[in-house]
Amino acid sequence: MAVTFYDLGSAAGLKKLDDYLLTRSYISGYQASKDDITVHAALSKASSAEYVNVSRWYNHIEALLRISGVAGEGSGVVVEGAAPITEEAVATPPASAADEDDDDDVDLFGEETEEEKKAAEERAAAVKASGKKKESGKSSVLLDVKPWDDETDMKKLEESVRGVQMEGLFWGASKLVPVGYGIKKLQIMLTIVDDLVSVDTLIEEHLTEEPINEYVQSCDIVAFNKICKSNTFSFSVLLSQ
Repeated sequence: MAVTFYDLGSAAGLKKLDDYLLTRSYISGYQASKDDITVHAALSKASSAEYVNVSRWYNHIEALLRISGVAGEGSGVVVEGAAPITEEAVATPPASAADEDDDDDVDLFGEETEEEKKAAEERAAAVKASGKKKESGKSSVLLDVKPWDDETDMKKLEESVRGVQMEGLFWGASKLVPVGYGIKKLQIMLTIVDDLVSVDTLIEEHLTEEPINEYVQSCDIVAFNKICKSNTFSFSVLLSQ
């Protein structure tokens, strides 16, 4: 059944999308698809930092469109109030200010010129080719994020961790796990685009540096899985805690 979103230009619409993406990397399935393109096109620009999950997802889809294109078909999505998105519309760049100034010189009712036909064919070919580009490799990672002591505010710890945003990084589901003496650790999933994100760099230069190290004592990689395009197999490296 297709998921439906309403009025993504409003705070209420963005809040629903943000909640939906809290535990998801994509609109449907486990890889980017036409469903992501449909919702992406319905947003005029990246959302504010208030909508952390929408911002993370939007930047990731932007990166995929630039690097590898989107080939997945998806399960179907409906965005109420948004015009249908065609392949040509996605491929056609927005009109520049200079184009708007030349509106008076355009014959809206004239026959299509050879140049216009050629441009349309090139756009269609570009859209078709984008679906054939090799998708950049991705990995699923499970992290243990440990606080300093039992007095650490775990809610603020998780907020600071999820606040780390970079191209090719998705935060996923999380839970608090008791470790003893009243102390709990944060266990959190993330998906990365291998060409864009290094987990070691993420930990060493972001999660254990100021200001996040006010809450985070250390981070450990619990599991690291390569995500295969066919979703038929993966390998996992388990590290001792």
